[in-house]
Order: sequence, then C-alpha cells, then structure tokens
Amino acid sequence: MATVSARNAIEELDERIIDVLRHRVGKDELAAKEHDWYSAAILSLRDEVIDKWIESTRRTYGSKQKRVYYLSMEFLIGRLLRDAVTNLGLSEAMDSALARHGLDLAMIEELEPDAALGNGGLGRLAACFMESLATLDIPAYGYGIRYVNGMFRQRIDDGWQVELPENWLAHGNPWEFERRESSYVIGFGGEVTAQDDGVVWQPAEEVEATAVDTPIVGWRGKRVNTLRLWTAAAIDPIKLDAFNAGDHIGALSEQVRADALVRVLYPADSHQAGQELRLRQEYFFTAASIRDILRRHIQYEGDVRTLPDKAAIQLNDTHPAIAVAELMRLLVDENGLEFNEAWTITQKTISYTNHTLLPEALESWPLPMFERMLPRHMQIIYAINSRVLREARKAGFDDATVAHISLIDEDGERRVRMANLAFSGSHSINGVAALHTELMKETVFADLHKLYPTRINNKTNGVTPRRWLQQCNPRLTEVLKDAIGDAFLDDAAKLSDLDAMATDAALGERIAAVKRANKGALADYIKRTMGVRLDPDAMFDVQIKRIHEYKRQLLNLVETVALYDQIRSHPERDWVPRVKIFGGKAAPSYHNAKLIIKLANDIARRVNSDPSVGGLLKVVFVPNYNVSYAERIIPAADLSEQISTAGMEASGTGNMKFALNGAMTIGTLDGANIEIKDHVGDDNIVIFGLTAAQVAERRANGYDPREIIEESRELSQALSMIASGVFSPDDPERYAQLIGGIYESDWFMVAADFDDYAAAQRKVDERWEDVAGWRAATIHNIANVGWFSSDRTISEYAREIWKVT
Repeated sequence: MATVSARNAIEELDERIIDVLRHRVGKDELAAKEHDWYSAAILSLRDEVIDKWIESTRRTYGSKQKRVYYLSMEFLIGRLLRDAVTNLGLSEAMDSALARHGLDLAMIEELEPDAALGNGGLGRLAACFMESLATLDIPAYGYGIRYVNGMFRQRIDDGWQVELPENWLAHGNPWEFERRESSYVIGFGGEVTAQDDGVVWQPAEEVEATAVDTPIVGWRGKRVNTLRLWTAAAIDPIKLDAFNAGDHIGALSEQVRADALVRVLYPADSHQAGQELRLRQEYFFTAASIRDILRRHIQYEGDVRTLPDKAAIQLNDTHPAIAVAELMRLLVDENGLEFNEAWTITQKTISYTNHTLLPEALESWPLPMFERMLPRHMQIIYAINSRVLREARKAGFDDATVAHISLIDEDGERRVRMANLAFSGSHSINGVAALHTELMKETVFADLHKLYPTRINNKTNGVTPRRWLQQCNPRLTEVLKDAIGDAFLDDAAKLSDLDAMATDAALGERIAAVKRANKGALADYIKRTMGVRLDPDAMFDVQIKRIHEYKRQLLNLVETVALYDQIRSHPERDWVPRVKIFGGKAAPSYHNAKLIIKLANDIARRVNSDPSVGGLLKVVFVPNYNVSYAERIIPAADLSEQISTAGMEASGTGNMKFALNGAMTIGTLDGANIEIKDHVGDDNIVIFGLTAAQVAERRANGYDPREIIEESRELSQALSMIASGVFSPDDPERYAQLIGGIYESDWFMVAADFDDYAAAQRKVDERWEDVAGWRAATIHNIANVGWFSSDRTISEYAREIWKVT
C-alpha cells in the first residue's frame, strides 16, 4: 500500500499533468488523445527538470567550478522520458498518475521517437558519459549538431537495406530549448589579409549557428547538465531580387546550403561534394562550440589566459579535431596572444579520445580542399607543424619518422591528418580499452608516442547502469534488489555481492524466469512487427551493432550456414534450438556491408521456411536497429556475439550491456572483451580465435586463406553454398565476389578463425544444456561487470585528465 508521501506525490503529479494538459496542450481529459497525454506527461516532468537545471547552473557559477566540454559528432541519447522519470525517482508516481486516466506509462514512453543524433557505439558512449557526468555532479556541456534527419531510418525491402529520412523532429521535440542569444556567425572560404601587426580572415561565405539545449538528468536528480546542439541558418535566407526576378528556387540557395549542414549525419564522402560537406559540418559545430566556450569563460572569468583552469575540452574522436586550430585562431587573431602562449593554453585545455585504429577512420582531408575552405586554419596548422617537426628533429628522429609525425601527409595526394593535429594539440590522448591503448602506441601513433611518451593513457569505456540495467530490465533489477539490497543502484560495483550467490538455485531460477519473460516479450514484438515466430525457449544468439566487415557479421553468417547444413545432414543429433538475431545499419556507400545485410535476409528466408530444421534454427534481421530496439533485445539475449577481428575493435560497449543483463559472451580477445574476461573469469566467457599479435603476424607473413578453406570441410561447404547461389536463386552470382574476397585476401580473418569459432559455438551448446552451470555463469557475469559503469570511466577522466572534482 502506498505511503502518505507516495500518495501525495501521485496527487501532486496528477494535478500537474491535468493542468498542463489543459493550459499548455489545450485539451481536457475527455478530448485528449494518447499523444496529448504524452505531451502533458513530458511537460509536467520537464518543469521539475528545469528547476533542477537552473539550480545546477547557478551552483556552478556560484562555486566557480571548472567545466567539462565534450565535443562529439554523435550523441545517441535515445528516448528521454524514461531516463528522466527514473533518474528523478518518479517512475511509480508517474505510472500511478497516468493509470488514473486509464493510461500505461510504458505505452506513453513508446510514443517518444528516438533522437536521431548518432549511429553506433561512439554516440551511445557520448550519451552514457553525459548521464554519468550529471550523476557524478560534474558541470558539463555536450556539444554537437542537431541533425534534422540523423543517419537514416532503415527499411528492409526484399532483404536489401533502404535508407529513408529519420523524421524524428516531425512533431517537434518537447525536451529542447532554442537559445537565440547563443548564436555565432561561422565563416568558410575567402582570404586572409594582413592588418596592422596581425591578420584578418575574411570569409567568402557565412552561416549562423544557433544553440538548442536539451537537459540531461543525472541519477537521483543530483545535477542536470546541458546538451547543446547547433542548428544552422543563412544570414540572408532569401535573395529577394532573385526571387522577384522569377528565380524562386535559386533565391533560397543560401538557406538550402546552410540547411545541408545539419540535415544528415555522415553524408556519403565517396565524392568531393560529400567530403566538403563533412568537413563543413565538423568545422561548423566545432567553431560554434569553441566560441561559446570562450565567450562564457571571458564573460565570467575575464582573462582568457586562465582558460585551462576553468575549462576542459574533450574531443570525441577526430571529428572535432579542427578545435585545435580554431582555438589557436581565436586566441591569436581575436584575443591578441602570441602564438607560443596560445599553443600552451590550447594544449593544456584540449584532450583527445581515439576510438579506432582503422586508417580510413583516422580522418584526413585533401589539402587543396581544406585550404580553400579554411585558409586561416591551414596557415595555423602549418605553423603548428613546423614546431612539432622541429621537436622531432631535435629528438634525433630520421626522415621516415618525421614524415609519419607530420600533420601533412606528403605521400601522394597531400592531405591534412586530423588525428595528428588532435594528438599534437592535446595534453592527453586516451584509448578506450587496455588492448586498444597499447595498439595505439605500437601502430597508428607509434612515432608520435615516441616524441610525446607521456601523453597516451587508457580509459576503458563504460555504460550507464541506469539505462542499461534499471530502465531496460526492471524485472531483473527487482530480483537483484531482493537478493543483495539496493546499494548497487548508486554504485554498480556493489553488484559483486552477487558473486557468492552464483550457485544459489533459487536465485538462478528467478533470474532465468526473468530472462524467459524478456525473451517472450521480444518474441511477441518481432511477431507483431515482422511476422516471424520465435521460440522463447530456444537460445537467443544476438549480434546487434553497426554492419562492418571487421565486426564480422559475415563470420557469424557463414557459421550459421554451416550449422544449417549440419542440422539437415545429421537430424539424429540432439541439437540445441537457436534463434540468430542480427541488427544494424550499413553506411549508404559501403557496398559489402549492405551485401551482408542482404545475405542475412536471404539466409533467413531459406532457413525459416525449411521444415527440416523447424524449431532448431531461426534467423532474423531486425530493421532500423536503434537505442530503443537495443533496450528490447539486450535483456532477452542469452548469447552475446563480440567476434571482431582481434586488434580492430577499440572497445565495444554492447559487450558490457549484454553481460550486465546476464548474457554469456562469445568473443575474440579484442577490445574490452579482454577486460571483461579478466573480471568475469575464464569459465564465464567463451573465447576463440587469433590474438591481435597473431593477426598482425599472419598478415605480415603472407597469409593464404585458400589453403585453410580447402582443409576445412564445413567452411568450404558453407562458402560454396553461399557463392553458388543456394541462398540467392534469383541471382546466383550475387555473393560470388563477397565470398571470393575471403578466398583471395581475407583481411578480416574469417577463414582463419572459422574452425575455432564453430568449435566454440558447439562448446556453447554443451554449456547451454548444463542448466545449473549456465545460470551460475550468467550470475557471475552480472556480478562482475559493475566495474564497466560509465561512472567509473568518467571518474577516471575527471581525476586524471580533466582535473575536476
């Protein structure tokens, strides 16, 4: 029975919802539709958020605290209603208040669109970090772009990915606030001219960046921080003379050009126009953010020289690396500092997180394009480069090493290396898992590390346990509270108290019942939305992430084909029923990734209609995988596929979310899998495949995949089935080139790891049949991955990089 205080909270919230419904939505209880109640619920909750937001900001100014500024191209924040309700401790009150009107909070939450502000792990990590910054009471701003359409909405037509606009803003966004007073003119192109003792950049084109703020609520409402996203507008949105002359479309060209800056996340850059737009986007949001940071600092502190004492700027990957040159430009050109002093301030203020060792992801831009678009920044980069290269020469480095350190790649087409710029302009460069950080030192940043040996450090990623346990898996959260109390709600490390209870049969039974219920709910949703019937008692084997060859969805699919063939050939064996669940988006111009999606759907069509494997194997590719879909799938997963080519996944965060929700991991010794293994124990994870060192050795010593394929009967049969058109009878040659790539080069070691992967999957089958052992392993996983909380990660950043308390 509800306490008096709880009843009062319900009454108060109910009254507020009704008041908002009438006076801000414009409906009474009788006329209101579901979306009206949704708006009323958010706006009533938002009032409390705003009060805490203002109080947090006042407290920061009053105490003159140092702020963290997190610059990222992506913030995959997902839905915010459940996040805010949970973190403010109002879930029960909101649920009860809505129930008085015959409404269900879970249903209302479903009406909120996913914010289309990111794509994958990079953006989801940024969202976890923003929530943890608020939870740890650290003043922070997140800076990015307010994408109108984001990446894209993925539809699957006849198995093919189709990209459609993600119209998440079609009906407005009740969480955001436009800040017209925070607007900045951002320039492109033009020329640099001398003026008195300095220089002046006179851009040829200018657009206006205007801030749009979203509040980010920390756990228990301790602090509300700001996610500030930039939208773009032309200075003159319409050329009236052209319009009146009849050129109605051309008259709007400047507004259209400005609008393109904030329309789409990661426009295809396989052509020059796409490359230019990406660079324009990156400079646009970075320049607006750096100006905003400097404006705030000068307004409240006065002296730009104290910037490192009051501001810590974190670059999330290379996308905002132009911040180094932009901050230098503002300090030198607009604040009159000498170059050397500005360089010292810049390095002390900025730090850089690297997320990838893939050369194509370490951005570089054609020098002529860069200089044409940002002429003053090119001058500054040349000046920075001269200092860096002089240091390298002074250290005795040879010509080849100096060439690798240079901010300008002179080999072939001259290009500006953004990762080298970020490294040079930062006092800290961190990797996101222990292996990744060591590989940074040995590969992409080997020479810069020799020159600056103290800058690289590790900060293993984490995920927020609020969204990725409490919110997405409330059933499990209640069981855990009954078992060990609720201390883990405030400190995820307290989950370790479960470890001693791993063999408790009653606890294992309760957690298994939760998993079964979550699987049933997911199966119902997939049946309702896709028409595919899944057995909740089968093993749910899940690989959901961005589609990329290094993440090796193809290895999983080839093994799926081999398993399908084995089940048909040996029906007498006691096979473990499996449901293979795939999800993820492929970049629009990434041909092989899109072909892998088609292959998954072709395999699903064949397998799911084959009565000879009925009940033993199902394959499903879920469309438009996003945060909300992940919140459905992860609590229902039995097996987590983390099977990237060793040495290529920086960290991964999906691996942490699955383990936290009681899934067994099958994976390579890559990214954070290694640290997960160290925490959960070798017996509670299934590891297979080559190590990063072995992958590098094979590549260096002339790896021959054809020989391996010919020696593996299962692999050669599976590849032959795919390549010969068994799964694509309408186009037998569809996958010939894709499979041919495995025979000829196999850069991602699909063939090299196949037999070990297939053997590991049969070990998983054996473990699944040991019910008590499987349940104990899942409890060990839940108990020992509390360390992978983003609260721990952020506390390390705060203490060791940002120097904030």
